[in-house]
Amino acid sequence: MAKKIHVSVRLVGGHSRCSGRVEVLHRGQWGTVCDDFWDLKDAAVVCRELNCGEPVDALGDAHFGQGSGPVWMSYVMCTGSESTLKNCGGLGWDKRNCDHTKDAGVICSEVRLVGGSRCSGRLEILDDQTWVSVCAAAFDQQDAEVVCRELDCGAPVQVLGEDAFGKGDAQMWTQEIQCRGNESQIHLCSTSPSHQNNCSCEHNIALLCTDKRNVKLVNGTSRCSGRVEVLLRGQWGTVCGVGWDLADAAVVCRELDCGEPVDALGDAHFGLGSGPILIKNPMCNGLESTLKTCGSMQSSIHDDECLDKSAQVICSEVRLVGGSRCSGRLEILHNQTWMSVSAAAFDQQDAEVVCRELDCGAPVQVLGEDAFGKGDAQMWTHEIQCRGNESQIHLCPKSPSHKHNRSHYNDVGLMCAGLSIFFNEVKSNLIPINGE
Repeated sequence: MAKKIHVSVRLVGGHSRCSGRVEVLHRGQWGTVCDDFWDLKDAAVVCRELNCGEPVDALGDAHFGQGSGPVWMSYVMCTGSESTLKNCGGLGWDKRNCDHTKDAGVICSEVRLVGGSRCSGRLEILDDQTWVSVCAAAFDQQDAEVVCRELDCGAPVQVLGEDAFGKGDAQMWTQEIQCRGNESQIHLCSTSPSHQNNCSCEHNIALLCTDKRNVKLVNGTSRCSGRVEVLLRGQWGTVCGVGWDLADAAVVCRELDCGEPVDALGDAHFGLGSGPILIKNPMCNGLESTLKTCGSMQSSIHDDECLDKSAQVICSEVRLVGGSRCSGRLEILHNQTWMSVSAAAFDQQDAEVVCRELDCGAPVQVLGEDAFGKGDAQMWTHEIQCRGNESQIHLCPKSPSHKHNRSHYNDVGLMCAGLSIFFNEVKSNLIPINGE
């Protein structure tokens, strides 16, 4: 059995202890981490271990300068929930084909929203090594824009005072933030000693940011098909199509609320993008909530390999709810809203198209009434008129329904045979880092 190893981690060369080149202490010597497979899930573990807030960026190519000494860790594969970097999977200690030109780096937020969600809550800022609350009287709209941007959320919706997310027990910060509004991090804003003397913890600032989608599909027939483009560090760019598969496509379809993946294309089916190639060789297992949280092997692929290969996705825009992936109450995406379909406006030919689109084989049975629950989706006002050979339900002709009995007791339910593609491939054989 491998002996237990004490490991420390630090960030070197950044503007604070919460940004810089990742270095780990092993066998009494500090060394670096290789950027192969280095991504935001790995960065999240480092930020948590250092009590530095959320990960802002996971960087490679010695962004914070080249380290010295050994490259201790390579092919790091964290899930993002580990408490220490040593608990992540990887090749093991000092087993590498990497040099210091590929040293990994991390930028952590040093700001967090507490008591709500990732994009809403009571604002706390890391001052030295202590999380402190911010006085509502010393915070304005420009400050809110920077915080929301730093946390990779959308625009600020509302700045709240009092105890909207609880009073908290953090010490009150004695500084007043003076952002212009275009800074990438709150610690890049100017600060000055606060002249507000009436700040108790009942005046903590709280903030609501919008959730922001960092992926879109371009040049397709709808927002649910097209070339994959991602937003990273404030810039839209493409995803390399090398290694792009249905597990990766499934994450994009889920993130866009577009149903199941129909196809994952790695060529120029929807055209080539013009921006930078921001993600290469994503390593999704298909269960992630966002594409940016998938692992990747950025440096294993060169840009010239991606010149005529952009990741492309076609999502189903149809789903079966309340049963399994291949059985349930039918819902169709229409103008960004999931809608139920009336049993009176659905037949065997329509069922064949839905089952085919979901890669579920032939239809077994079309059910009415509440076989899979009544549902609360709005009823679609169109009647589907498929021939039965279409590849997607949205390619079928439609006409306004003349059926007036549109209660949810008439939602259509569908059972398909269940033939499916299993796309959760095993992409690597990993061993724990703390295994010798």
